[in-house]
Amino acid sequence: MKTRAFFLILTAALLCMQGSAQTLLPRPEAASIDPAHKVTVNSRKTVFKNIPKNQRVSLTTCLADLPAPNGGRRLTLQLMNPVSQDSGCDRQAYALTADKNGVRITAQAVQGLFYGLQTLRQLTDSLGQVPYANITDRPRFDYRGLMLDCSRHFWTKEFILKQIDAMAAVKLNRLHLHLTDAAGWRIEIKRYPQLTQRGAWRTESDWDKWWVFGKREYTEPGQGYGGFYTQQDLRDIVAYAAQRHITVIPEVEMPGHSEEVCFALPEVSCTGQPYGSGDLCVGKERTFQVLQDILDEVMDIFPSEYIHIGGDEASRKAWETCPDCQRRMREEHLSTTAELQSYLTERIERYLNAHGRQLLGWDEILEGKLAPNATVMSWRGTEGGLKAVHMGHKVVMTPGSYCYLDSYQDAPMTQPKAFGGYNPLEHVYSYDPVPDSLKGSPAEKLFLGVQGNVWTEMIPTPEQYEFMIYPRILALAEIGWSKEKSAYADFRLRAMAVNDGLRAKGYHAFDLHQEVGRREESRQPIQHLAVGAKVRYIGPYHEAYMASGDNALVDGMRGNWQFSDGKWQGFISRNRFDVVIDLGEVKPVSEVSAHFMQFAGPEIFSPASVAVSVSADDADYQMLYEQNFEVDASKPYFIQPYGWKGSTQARYIRFKATSGQYGGWLFTDEVVVR
Repeated sequence: MKTRAFFLILTAALLCMQGSAQTLLPRPEAASIDPAHKVTVNSRKTVFKNIPKNQRVSLTTCLADLPAPNGGRRLTLQLMNPVSQDSGCDRQAYALTADKNGVRITAQAVQGLFYGLQTLRQLTDSLGQVPYANITDRPRFDYRGLMLDCSRHFWTKEFILKQIDAMAAVKLNRLHLHLTDAAGWRIEIKRYPQLTQRGAWRTESDWDKWWVFGKREYTEPGQGYGGFYTQQDLRDIVAYAAQRHITVIPEVEMPGHSEEVCFALPEVSCTGQPYGSGDLCVGKERTFQVLQDILDEVMDIFPSEYIHIGGDEASRKAWETCPDCQRRMREEHLSTTAELQSYLTERIERYLNAHGRQLLGWDEILEGKLAPNATVMSWRGTEGGLKAVHMGHKVVMTPGSYCYLDSYQDAPMTQPKAFGGYNPLEHVYSYDPVPDSLKGSPAEKLFLGVQGNVWTEMIPTPEQYEFMIYPRILALAEIGWSKEKSAYADFRLRAMAVNDGLRAKGYHAFDLHQEVGRREESRQPIQHLAVGAKVRYIGPYHEAYMASGDNALVDGMRGNWQFSDGKWQGFISRNRFDVVIDLGEVKPVSEVSAHFMQFAGPEIFSPASVAVSVSADDADYQMLYEQNFEVDASKPYFIQPYGWKGSTQARYIRFKATSGQYGGWLFTDEVVVR
C-alpha cells in the first residue's frame, strides 16, 4: 500500500502539468498525448498475452499500485517477437497506446512491459483515468545507475529498498553499492568473520572527527558507530531490486581504501601489523587467497555481470619498501608500483572472468596497464573514459563535476555541509556522456551509460542523503534514458512535479520551489573604473585556477558559487594575492573592493589581512586601508567583500591579501574600482 500511495501522489503531481503535451520523466522517444480525451482503466481487468506466468511477478507488483475503478476498460500487456537476453536496450523498449478501448502496452521482453507500466503510472490519475496517448520508447543507454556509499555511513536495508522504489519509477536500472572502505566493512563474509567483527565499527560517527582530526581507530561491535549487512540482507536487496529490473552491483575495494581490511586481517598488509598502510600487500600470495575467498561469497550473493573492485586512490607508497612487493615486481618484470597495481587488477579480472563475471573499476585502473577485459568507470573528469574507449574498452561515465551528487546543489550557505563543489540540477542536466566527435561512430557503442554517485563523508543521516539524491538523480535518469533532452525549463517543470511527489511520499528531497539559483552578482556583468585595465601580478595566480588569465580580475564578470567555474581566480603562492591595477591615468576613486570565498572543505579560506594602497606614479604608494581578520575554519562556506571606501585620486591601485594560520588558497573573482 505504501508503494501504491507513492505512485498516486506522483501521478497527481504530474497531472497538474497536463496542459502541456509532454509531462513524463524520463522523456519518451516519441509521444503524442491528448489530455482533452481520457479513458478510464481498471487494472483488475489486465490481460496478459504471450507472457509466461513465471515472468509476471514484476508486472503484477506494478499493477497492484494502479487504481481499479468499477467499469473501467481493460489493460493489455503483450509480448511480441521476443528478443534474446543479450539484446540490451531492445529488451527495455515498449509501445503504449491509450484510446477509447483501453490501454495496450507491447514489448519484446518483460522488462519493456515493466517500463511501459512506469509510464502508465505517470499518466494515470487517482480515478484511473488515462489521457489518450501514443508512445514509442526505448532507452539511449543500457546502464543507468545510482551509487550509494554504505561505508562512510551505514544505511539500513529498509532505506535501500526505499531508494529502489524511487529508482524504478524513473527507469534507473543499476544500483551500485559501495560496501567496503576504510570507514567500515559492510558485508558479512563467513570465511572471514573478523572483517565485520573488527572492521565494521569505528570510534566516531562524525567523519571529520574520525578521519581528519582523529586517530582513525576501530572498535568492538556495538561499542562505536557502524554496522553491516548479513548475507541474507543483501539477498533480500538483490531480490527486491530484481523484481523492479534493477541490477545490484557490489563494490569491494582493492588494493587501496583498505585500512579496515588491514586492521581486521593484518596478514594482508605489507607490515603484517594493524594501523599501517591502507593498501593491501600485492606481494603476498595470502592477499590473493583472501580476495578470492571474499569474491567467492560476493559472487554467490550478487548475480550481477559486473563486480566492482574500486581500484582508486591507492597510495602505493608502502609497496616501494615492502620486500614482498619488491620481490613480486622483480619476478613479474614490473618497473613501477602502478604496474604492480595493474598486476593485481589483471589477476583479479582473470578470476572473475573464470567465474563468468566482468571487472568494473574506477579510472585509476588505467594507470600502469589496463586489464584486457575491464570496464572503466570514469570519475576524474571524462578523460579516463575517453582513453578507455579509444583503447576499445567499455565505459560508464560518471565525471565528478556532473555526476557527484554529494556536492552543493544550491547556494552553499543555504545547504547542509557538503563535501565540496557546486553541482545544481541545471548543471547535471547539461551533461552528455558521449562527445559530439564520437556520436554515430562505432566507439559510441562502448559508452554503456551514466551513473550518479553520492559519497557520504558529509552525509550522516538518511534524511540528508535523500536531500542530496533528489531531484538531481532525476536529471541523470533522463540523460540515461532519453535520446533527446528537452530545454532545461521544460525539464525543471517535470522534475519539480516528480520531486513534489517524492516529498509528499516521505522522501526528504530538496525543495526545488525554494531554489536560490545562481549567485546574484554573477548574473550580469558589472561596470566599474578598472574594467579592461592592465593588471600586474606580484603574487601569481595558479595555472589550474587562472579563470580568463591576466584580465580575469577586471573583466566585469563575477563568479557563481563554485570556485572552479572559470570566473574565480585562485592563489596559493607565497605572496598569495598581490596585484597592481593601472587605470591608465589619474582618476577620482571612491571604492576599491573584492569578494573572497571561503570553502573550508577544499582548504579555501578567507583573508587574514587586506591592504589597499594607491599611487599616481607606481613608485610612491599611500596606504588607504589595512586590516587584519580572524579566519574561522569552522565556517564551511561564505563569500564576503573586503576593501576600502572613501575619496582619493589615483592611477595605480595595489590590492594585497594574505592567508592566516590555516594556510590554504585565496580565491577572488573581480577587483571593483569606483
